[in-house]
Amino acid sequence: MRDFILSLLCLAVTLLIYFLNKRLYRRWRILLLMPLVATPLLLVGLLLVTHVSWQDYIAESHWLLWLLGPATLAFAVPVYENMAIIRRHWLSLSAGVLTATLVAVCSSVWLARLLTLPESIQRSLAVRSVTTPFALAAAKPMGGQPDLVALFVVITGVFGMAIGDVLFLRIAIQQGVAKGAGFGAASHGAGTARAYQLGEQEGVVSSLVMMLSGVVTVVLAPLIGHLMWTA
Repeated sequence: MRDFILSLLCLAVTLLIYFLNKRLYRRWRILLLMPLVATPLLLVGLLLVTHVSWQDYIAESHWLLWLLGPATLAFAVPVYENMAIIRRHWLSLSAGVLTATLVAVCSSVWLARLLTLPESIQRSLAVRSVTTPFALAAAKPMGGQPDLVALFVVITGVFGMAIGDVLFLRIAIQQGVAKGAGFGAASHGAGTARAYQLGEQEGVVSSLVMMLSGVVTVVLAPLIGHLMWTA
């Protein structure tokens, strides 16, 4: 009974911290106050201070992770409502998704090898540029560690969202389709949220690219794992 009450308390605290964090971020648009950054840090600190185990925390909070799947699929709604944009740019988007997927995987693994990082980290980094549900699915055939995969995905999303606007400005990218594709391919859900702030076209393209990149990564994961580590 005590463990059940503790688990429910952890769930309530998680939701409370998240909603308070959102209110703070609406008032002060600071990177460190982003819910994707501040809420996990606060929760980790709270668990360490109170000596609550990860098992107790996740017992009644696991469904929050499950909601990542439906949340990702929900991005398909605006995509469906704006099919005209997709039909107009289908060739460039298809080529971009394939190129972005290969570049993200290869650059992550090769850089990790250059830095002589352990193989487990290399395998986990390979899927860092796709959203969490797809990344976890793709990591299994590659031998990645779920905890590391989730961490790298979050870091990638926050970093991409933070520097995306500056990078587009530096390389003189002005088209909404190009910005949306860049956010969706490089920083998945976090980038897509930023793309919708820029405009509907940017958000729709980012949603599509995010989902397609995830599907392509999952489908190619066994082949990528074979070529990268066993060939």
